[in-house]
Amino acid sequence: MEFDPVAGAVTVSGDGLPRVELRRTGGSADAHTPVGTRAADRLALTVDGAPAALALAKGRLTRRSYRVDVRCGDVRYRLVPDSFAGSRLLRDGRRLGTLVCDGDGRVDAEWRENAKVLPLDVSVGYALAASFGTGAQPMWMTATEIVADLLN
Repeated sequence: MEFDPVAGAVTVSGDGLPRVELRRTGGSADAHTPVGTRAADRLALTVDGAPAALALAKGRLTRRSYRVDVRCGDVRYRLVPDSFAGSRLLRDGRRLGTLVCDGDGRVDAEWRENAKVLPLDVSVGYALAASFGTGAQPMWMTATEIVADLLN
């Protein structure tokens, strides 16, 4: 995997893995997202050279608001936080496993024992985790921080 946060680019490829590239296409980078933006219109995703559809939630209070959805052909992927550090990867609504990446481009995966993980699943999952990071605080903790900030 190649990760370049300055250019806003992530490339996953390797033996038996389809090439997946996600690139920031313009604008200045934000400091909160490893690839530099959560604006889908400023990102380009390709899978084996073909464009893939990318949809990102805004990333606000709830963990679910940090979800990332991808459609490549007939396959739909979703990466959504489910703990402080990890995010679950789903293919067509079925959980494949948990990915962890703290924004440095290094991704760790724990695949579910009964999941039939395909090379495309690995490439897309790693690209999304490296590009957007994984994990999020629970809503109650975020709300508590907002209230505390208002009181100070």
